[in-house]
Amino acid sequence: MRTFPNRQAIDELANQYSELDIPSVETCLAFLDVTASVYAAFDIHFARYGLSIGKFTLLMQLYVASEGLTPSEFAERADVTRATITGLLDGLEREELVKREAHPSDRRRLIIRLTQKGRQLVAKILPDHFCRTTGLMANLTSTEKKTLIKLLNKVQTGTDALSNPDFQNPT
Repeated sequence: MRTFPNRQAIDELANQYSELDIPSVETCLAFLDVTASVYAAFDIHFARYGLSIGKFTLLMQLYVASEGLTPSEFAERADVTRATITGLLDGLEREELVKREAHPSDRRRLIIRLTQKGRQLVAKILPDHFCRTTGLMANLTSTEKKTLIKLLNKVQTGTDALSNPDFQNPT
């Protein structure tokens, strides 16, 4: 879904709302359009392997973790709720890609580990995934990639303007 209205619509809104900064709105809408396209492409990419972005993210976390992870560690790393993690883990366990084991020092906790099948799937996906990620960024020079990272970090610091109910316009 494209979020970008035409320039005439933005101009009309700017005439009604003095708070509307046209370059800020255009930049934000372009960012949202690109983000939606990238997510849609990732959905297609991971569907080839029967996965979602969320499931792949959990598999990757386990792939690089040496001793497994607890569900709360997943939730913290992914910045999502434990309930979200539980749902993803349930699906991965049904597919025999992960297994839940008793925590070695606390019987109330679980450790999640990749199964051999899960490790093999990730090893199969990664060459294709890295190749496609490189393709996604192929139109950018090394300098542009570094600049994009810096710019995205700056955008991220502004998310408080959307999420904080007490945000006051700095102007």
